[in-house]
Formats: sequence, C-alpha cells, structure tokens
Amino acid sequence: MSVLRSGSPHRPARTTATAAGVFLSLLSLLALLALLLGLAGTAGAADVRRAPEPRHPDQDWAGSQIARHEGTVAGGASPAAPLASVEGVDVSSHNGSVSWSTLWSSGVRFAYVKATESTSYTNPSFAQQYNGSYGAGMIRGAYHFATPDTSSGAAQAAYFTGHGGGWSRDGRTLPGALDMEYNPYGSTCYGLSPAALVSWMKDWFATYKARTGRDAVLYTSTNWWKQCTGNSAAFGAVNPLWIPRYGSSVGELPAGWDFHTLWQYTSSGPTVGDHNRFNGTADRLKALANG
Repeated sequence: MSVLRSGSPHRPARTTATAAGVFLSLLSLLALLALLLGLAGTAGAADVRRAPEPRHPDQDWAGSQIARHEGTVAGGASPAAPLASVEGVDVSSHNGSVSWSTLWSSGVRFAYVKATESTSYTNPSFAQQYNGSYGAGMIRGAYHFATPDTSSGAAQAAYFTGHGGGWSRDGRTLPGALDMEYNPYGSTCYGLSPAALVSWMKDWFATYKARTGRDAVLYTSTNWWKQCTGNSAAFGAVNPLWIPRYGSSVGELPAGWDFHTLWQYTSSGPTVGDHNRFNGTADRLKALANG
C-alpha cells in the first residue's frame, strides 16, 4: 500500500507535463507555419513590385518617341531637297512586308532597318526588309533600339551584331546605328544620370567597333540629348549623327557635331517608312558604306 501511495502523486504530474508539452509544440508549429506563410506572401508581393512592365518592341522604332514627345509638322510638305543629298527610309516590324520596288521607283536609295531591342527582341520582318532593300539595289543598314535600363551597353551591342547588326565591306552595307531616344517604358532618361548614360553608350560603341571594325552611327534628337546627357560632346568626333527633326530644317545639333550625316525629316512619308536624307552625294554615301 505504501508503494502505491508514494507512486500515485507522480502519475498525474507526468501526464499534465506531457499534455502541456504537446500543446506548446503545436503552438510552435502553428507559429512557424504562420511565419512561413507570411514570408511567402511578402515574397510574392515583392515579386509583383519587381515585375517589369509589359514591353512592346514592335511599337518602338527610330522616331516613335520623338514624334510623341517633340511633335510633327502635320500636313506640311517635305522640305526641299538640296542638290547634294540622297533619299532614304527607315523601317521596322510595324511596317510589315515592304514593297521595295515601289520605294526604289519613288527615288529611295538607302534604308535603315530595325534589327533588335535590348537583348531579347529581333524584328520578325528583318529578313524581308534588310534583304529586300538590298535586292532592290539600295544601300542598307541595321539599327538597334537601346534600352539602357535593361542590360549593359556591351551586352546589347553583342546581341545586335549577332542578330543582323553586323557589317561587311561590300559597298552596300552601312555601319550599324544606335537609336537613343525617349524611354517608351518609363523614365525619360531610363533612370540613369547623364554620366551613366554616356558611359553606357561608350560601352556599346566600343563593343560594336571591336566586333565589326566600324564606328557606328548615333540616332538622337537634340532635345533628348540635352536633357539626358547634359549635351555631351563625347561622340561628335567619331560617330556620324542621324538626327530626327520634323520641320523645314535640321535645326540645332547636339554638342560635338558640326554637321549631320542623316536627317529623318518626316515620321510619315507618302510611302511606307520614315523618310530620311543623307547629307551628301551618292558617292559619299557609298564611301560611308565602305568605311
């Protein structure tokens, strides 16, 4: 009997302790589960915030944002062509399949074709446009629509040269062109400082030259250039200028250039594509192609 009396007080105590332990363990597991669910929800919210806005590279071409931000001359006649000039066009996927014979008959003798944007987009109409212009007898070149906030200048130049932006000394291929204009996806200057943008372009141009042996053309407007690069004069001595301005004259040039090489004078010509003029004779255009 004494054994039973001495042992009986301890059994309820052990049972109570065991139940309490199980209860605390369950509470700990529930707390851990709630914490994990909370972290998952936070991560999901962060992913949503970091997700890039939808891209529309088929709607981006040389001048698409210039016309939007700087306007066009509605209904105005094309400016009178100087004697020493050559007519050209630039096209991209939004132009679809181009009738190059029609353009040739209208006097167009050169073409720039959008090849790439960032490091993930290639123009689905590139082959028809790039090879078609060449087949019609034109001198042709390719251009890259820059998005400096998505990847480095070197990465985008490498992608461009690997997807249509190369160059060959055949007398009919112009050096590639870098399209720098208003950001179609957000901040005008891509969220970069003037120094960072200049550095990005230097990276792009150096990589392009290393891969092709040519100094590329720069497409930009004076207004954007002033706003986003602080009117840098870093490229004028080396890179030919292709300037968009939809009026009766080229107007003020960005710092560093004493003259323009190409002028995009209308964003909606009488035939397909934006219309351009080479500032010189046909022989000088061939010289640009030959390097």
